[in-house]
Amino acid sequence: MDALQLVALVAASAGIAGLARRTPVPAPLLLVAAGLAAAYVPGVPDYTLDPHIVLPLILPPLLYTAAVDSSYLDLRANIRPVALLSVGYVLFATVAVGWLAYVLVPDLPLTAALVLGAVVAPPDAVAATAIARKLGLPNRITTILQGESLVNDATAITAYKVALAAAVGEGLSWAGGLGEFALAALGGIGVGLVLMVPIHWLRRHLGDSLLQNTLSLLIPFVAYAAAEEVHASGVLAVVVVGLFLGHRAWQVDFETRLQEEAVWKMVAFVLESAVFALIGLQLPYVVQELGPYGIGEAAWYAAGVFVAVVVVRFVWVYPATFLPRLSARIREREPEVDWRAPLVVGWAGMRGVVSLAIAFSIPVVTDGEEFPARNLVLFLTFTTVIGTLVVQGLTLPPLIRFLKLPGKDRYAETLAEAQAQSEASQAAEERLDALLADERNALPKPLADRLRTVLERRRNAVWERLGAVNAVTGETADDTYRRLSREMIDAEREVFVQLRDARRIDDEMMRTLLRRLDLEEAAAYREESAG
Repeated sequence: MDALQLVALVAASAGIAGLARRTPVPAPLLLVAAGLAAAYVPGVPDYTLDPHIVLPLILPPLLYTAAVDSSYLDLRANIRPVALLSVGYVLFATVAVGWLAYVLVPDLPLTAALVLGAVVAPPDAVAATAIARKLGLPNRITTILQGESLVNDATAITAYKVALAAAVGEGLSWAGGLGEFALAALGGIGVGLVLMVPIHWLRRHLGDSLLQNTLSLLIPFVAYAAAEEVHASGVLAVVVVGLFLGHRAWQVDFETRLQEEAVWKMVAFVLESAVFALIGLQLPYVVQELGPYGIGEAAWYAAGVFVAVVVVRFVWVYPATFLPRLSARIREREPEVDWRAPLVVGWAGMRGVVSLAIAFSIPVVTDGEEFPARNLVLFLTFTTVIGTLVVQGLTLPPLIRFLKLPGKDRYAETLAEAQAQSEASQAAEERLDALLADERNALPKPLADRLRTVLERRRNAVWERLGAVNAVTGETADDTYRRLSREMIDAEREVFVQLRDARRIDDEMMRTLLRRLDLEEAAAYREESAG
C-alpha cells in the first residue's frame, strides 16, 4: 500500500463514518458495507490486512483510548462478569466453536479447527458499546461489554498461539499451553504495573502540554512493545497502563487534558473508520485464496460456523449470569438481573478486525509444516466477522428497544450532579474566604465579586436544569444563559477579526484573544453536552 492509497483509504473511510453520524445506521456497518462494495469497483487497489501492522500499530492505540475512557471503579465492581466473558467465554468459545467446526467440515484437523475457534472467539465491542451508549442502556451492561473488549483480545491471542503450535506439530501439551497462557497474562499485567507509575510521574512533571501529549501518543506502543519483548501480553500491558492513567487523569493540568481528549478522539475516529472499511475490502483476497473449496460448499460451512458462534455465546452467557447468583453473597453484592440483560449481552457478540488480523497472521508454512486448510479458515473468519456485524449489528438496536430495558434515570443523574457541584462549590467558597482573609491575597471588590459570581454560576447551573422551562422556547434558564453567552462570544469574535483585518491588532494578538473566547465557549459547550 503506497502513500496515496493510504490517504485515499483514510479520507474515504472518514467521510463515510461522518455520513453515518447523520443516519440511524451504526458507522461500523456502513463502513463494512462500503468496503464490500468498493472491493469490486474497477480501479480500487488491493488493500490486504497485514497482521504485522494491525496488531502492534492499530490495536494498541484503540485499546489505550478505550481503557483511558473506562471507569476503573466500575470495572472493579463488575470484575466477576467481565472476567467470565473476557477469559472464560473466550476459552470456552475456542474449544466449542473449534469442535463444532471439526464436526461440520470434512477433513479439517481438530488442531486447525481449534485455531479457527480461537480466531473467532473475541467479540469486538466497539460497535456494541457505541449502540449501548446511544440507546441509553444501563451503565452495568455497557461497562461489562466494554470491559470484555479490553481483555478478551489478550485471551484470544494467547489461545491462538497455543492452538497454532499444536496445529503445526510443535507438540505443545495442555500443561504447557496453560503455562504459556499464565505467563502471558501475568507478564502483561506485570509490565503494565511496572510502567504505569513512572509514566504518570513523567506526564505530571514534563510541564509542557505539547510534550505531554507527544508522550501520550507513544504510551500504548511503548507498553505493547515492552510486554511483547518479554513474551507477555501487550494487550494487557496497554489496558493496565490506560486504566491507571485514566483514573489519575485529574492530576494532569487542564491544558493537557483538553488537548489530549481532542487528539485521542481524532486518532480513534480515524483508526476505527479505516479498520472497519478494511474489513470489507478483504473480500476479493479471501475469495481468491479459497483454494480447492468451492464457493457454494464454503458458504454452507460459513453459515454453520456463524450459527455456532452465535449459539455458543448464549450457551455461555446465560449460565454464567445466573449460576453464580445461587450464592447469597453474590446476590447481596450485585443488582438483580432478569433474562433481558444476558440476551442483550449475548446478542452483542459482534466480531471485528482483531479476528481478521489474527487469521491473516496464520503462517502458510512453519518449520517445514504447512498449516492445514489455512485458506478455508481465512474465509470462515471473514464470513463470521461480516455476518455478526451485519446480522447482529443491524438487529441489536431494535432488540434493545423491544426489550424496554430500564435506561439511565436522567433526573436522578442530574440531581446527583447538582448535589456534587453544590458540595464542591461550598468547599471552593470556604477556600476563597480563607484566601481573601490573608492580606497577601487582597483584591479589589469587583474582582473578588467576580470570583464569587463565577462560583455561584457553576453552583446554580445544574440545579436550573431541574427547574421549569421557558413556555415560549422550551429552554431552561441555564439553556438560555448558555445560548446568550455564546451569541455574545460570537459578537466579540467578529470584532477581533475586523480589528485584525483593519490592521489595528496583529494576528498573534488576535489568536491570543480568540483562544480566550474558545476556552469560554468550550466550557459552555461541554456543559450543554453534559446536560
